[in-house]
Amino acid sequence: MNIKQTIIDYAKTLTAIQVDSPFKKFPDYVALRHQGTGKWFGLVMTVEKRNLGINATGRIDILDVKADPEIITILKKSAGYLPAYHMNKSHWLTVLLDGTIDIKQLTNLLQDSYELTRK
Repeated sequence: MNIKQTIIDYAKTLTAIQVDSPFKKFPDYVALRHQGTGKWFGLVMTVEKRNLGINATGRIDILDVKADPEIITILKKSAGYLPAYHMNKSHWLTVLLDGTIDIKQLTNLLQDSYELTRK
């Protein structure tokens, strides 16, 4: 199973969430939302590497999650973490789903984002 699908499957185990593809232009983008509010806690996308500032051709799977700004500052110094793609860069983080980041760390980040956006 690929990392992208593992993340989506993990999200489905969380309480009262919905998974959908909100963009007709990008049907492979998957929003992870709270059922009651519709508020996003994650967005899984496949984007061009160059759009992320990666000096390479091709596409890559990514996950955008909400995180504490201090955590974002720390994580962006490590491989696999980038400023948020198309989200508020102070409160959101892009994580590469290319195997750079351990699946446990990915699910922890998604869980934290889920908790941060419940309020």
